[in-house]
Amino acid sequence: MERREFLGAVAGALALPGCGSKDPIQGGFAGVDVERGHALRDQAWRDAGAPAVVRRTRVVIAGGGVAGLAAARALRLAGIEDVVLLELEDQAGGNSRGGQVAGIACPLGAHYLPVPGDDAHEVQDLLEELGLRRRVAGRWEYEERHLCHSPQERLFFQGAWQDGLLPVQGVSPRTLAQYQRFSQKVEALRREARFTMPTLRAALAPPLLMLDALPFGAWLDREGLDDPQLRWYLDYCCRDDYGAGLAQVSAWAGIHYFASRHGFHAPGDDNAERDAVLTWPEGNGWLTQRLAAPLGERLRTGHAVLRIAETRAGVEVDAFDVAARARVRWQAERCIVALPAFMAARVVENPPAFLREAAASLSHAPWLVANVHVREPLADRAGAAPSWDNVVYGTRGLGYVDARHQALDPTPRATVLSWYRPLGPSAYDGPDGRRRLLDRPWSTWRDEVLAELSVPHPDLPGLATRIEITRYGHAMAIPAPGVLARLGTRAGVSAGRLAFAHSDWSGYSVFEEAFTRGHLAGTPQR
Repeated sequence: MERREFLGAVAGALALPGCGSKDPIQGGFAGVDVERGHALRDQAWRDAGAPAVVRRTRVVIAGGGVAGLAAARALRLAGIEDVVLLELEDQAGGNSRGGQVAGIACPLGAHYLPVPGDDAHEVQDLLEELGLRRRVAGRWEYEERHLCHSPQERLFFQGAWQDGLLPVQGVSPRTLAQYQRFSQKVEALRREARFTMPTLRAALAPPLLMLDALPFGAWLDREGLDDPQLRWYLDYCCRDDYGAGLAQVSAWAGIHYFASRHGFHAPGDDNAERDAVLTWPEGNGWLTQRLAAPLGERLRTGHAVLRIAETRAGVEVDAFDVAARARVRWQAERCIVALPAFMAARVVENPPAFLREAAASLSHAPWLVANVHVREPLADRAGAAPSWDNVVYGTRGLGYVDARHQALDPTPRATVLSWYRPLGPSAYDGPDGRRRLLDRPWSTWRDEVLAELSVPHPDLPGLATRIEITRYGHAMAIPAPGVLARLGTRAGVSAGRLAFAHSDWSGYSVFEEAFTRGHLAGTPQR
């Protein structure tokens, strides 16, 4: 995108919200109560006094993200119902939650799940349980209504929309040649070592450790892959999956993005197998809502875990009940700690050395999700048709998904556009992303999303009625160089009566990693 074009869009977009319009854009922050996290960080609730009540249960699960919900499901499948799950927010699901804007369902975080491979058989079993896949004539088939409808993705590049997210419109022969070279490199590495999702299903082979030791950008330099379009696309992929740029994540992570699925597809590779994607208007909130439903009253939202301690008889877990403004103690046989490593290290008394090391070695990327309600369809530029995923080349954001893309009713009407903005370190953002995420007012983020999306959609500021911003200060672990070597790929992480389950133990955050680790932590050992 030309700098002049972007600045013009910024000026036009910023002029509209404050120009005295009869219908100004409404909105604010929603979805996550960041003050609760700060109170927990600052130990503001530790002085709440002695526990007001002591309760007993067999298993306490600390943390209601995907890993915690998966652990609860595994316990239920094992016939263990005497369980309580404690979750800080008012809704379980972590960064895979859904919401509504003006009555339209939309994601508050993760918005899709690639059809899992055989290494993620726990996730496959979940999808079968939920009726999303079934065996027909000896072959697995996925429910068509939940597979992403076509057209799936497009890129606004050089003033027009093109199919797919890899820039191809008007690029040079040298660019196309580098696409092919990178594709060949990925295939060669796939043959040399196993890239699996979840990562715990692969051994730490020397080729993986070699890639883990290098920044992805440095590896590309070494391989002579310096094309601007290729590197923009690879940086986009790193920011999409890991929240940080190709200079910050490891070469293992950059290659793993492609090699653990179906590779990298250069133009001309039309016969290559491509990933099918499951998605819903509310994103992966569709999945977490169904994982949470069987828990009923055993799911205690608005409960901040303050302390986890082993005792002679079992474990004690102290939590602050936000609604009652009181401390509650749970006594149990064991505890599944489904919290990020840095939080677990704070609340576990006498944390084991491996937990302290993991907490010290991991950094987390902040994220922002903006859900923009528009009262009627947007005007479009030339090129590819409106798609589920719509990305603008060269911008700070990752584009938007359309909440009504899966609708079977083709009637044009109001919808919600979910725009994603990672703030981890990258070519677009420095190391202070979390501070900017939390310090900037809602109106600043409103103006940024309007400015960016006004480049392909100049009418957006006039059609938007409401923008709700969800902020995640520690959304996902960044797989920086050396993280894979430090964490390893062990299936179980435990100490005494505590089992640890979170995507942090894989070094990066996707549904398959969190769910598998939660499932394993909740499955009784024989």
